[in-house]
Amino acid sequence: MSLLSVDRLSTHYPGSAGTVRAVDGVSLEISEGETVALVGESGCGKSTLGKSLTRLVTPSSGQVRFRGRDVTAMSNRELQSIRRSVQMIFQDPFASLNPRQTIRTILTAPLAVHGIGDRRKHDAIAAGMVEHVGLPSDSLERYPHEFSGGQRQRIGIARALILQPELVICDEPVSALDLSIQAQILNLLVEMKTELSLSYLFISHDLSVVRYFADRVLVMYLGRIVESASTADLWNGAKHPYTQALLAAVPDPSRRKQAAPITGDLPSPHNPPSGCRFNTRCPFATDICRAEDPAFRQFGAGHAVACHHAQ
Repeated sequence: MSLLSVDRLSTHYPGSAGTVRAVDGVSLEISEGETVALVGESGCGKSTLGKSLTRLVTPSSGQVRFRGRDVTAMSNRELQSIRRSVQMIFQDPFASLNPRQTIRTILTAPLAVHGIGDRRKHDAIAAGMVEHVGLPSDSLERYPHEFSGGQRQRIGIARALILQPELVICDEPVSALDLSIQAQILNLLVEMKTELSLSYLFISHDLSVVRYFADRVLVMYLGRIVESASTADLWNGAKHPYTQALLAAVPDPSRRKQAAPITGDLPSPHNPPSGCRFNTRCPFATDICRAEDPAFRQFGAGHAVACHHAQ
């Protein structure tokens, strides 16, 4: 059953140099219990999309439905009930925590906002969640600066999960952490998914991180989804040249020859190229790529690609 459904969502920002088309006509679905990864280079619009889904950023057009309810049309009061069900884990575990608040205050504030129990119950739930995410028992009286980066991200996870949400949007939650700590946080997210029956939208620029974590992968380029497939299908048979280049850039000790990097810079979202947005960097681009925006085509069950030459 579909938990989240997004139809032609766009989020544009006006600026002195023109309109920034950060998200430009994105459609996607997330089912109950599914982990969907959203990958792409920095600056392609992944974080803006994640924030647009929760209305932390107001979309310019399109529709977001959570369990059939139109999130984009809700008042601030109506949004409160949705935000209990849809939570977010942010990229920077220090910047997203108030340095002047104890961990007890950080964790109990969502419970108070949503009217869940009294102060005694808040403290009991917070203590249980601290233990659940593997933090020291004395954490509640301490401040964010007293913790390591990995521990601070555990606090961010605890805050996101304390309301028992159905969907968690993870915005690059491990990119600021050392590799060994990344593995610990990913394992924790997998455990929490199983224990709490969660669904995830996992945003990352690193395909190697999502390979063993996601059920399905969406590849984003310059504000648009260019390929969607199960993780196995993507690794075994990526169709879009951009996806192929991202996969080739994943470190692989068994690879004899170094993969060629994607040439050129990401075009400006102020003025994206006509036709296929990847045509300025694609080694296979032809006249049709520069003239016509490619439609999505199906390549087997659940594998869709927006490319004129995908075959």
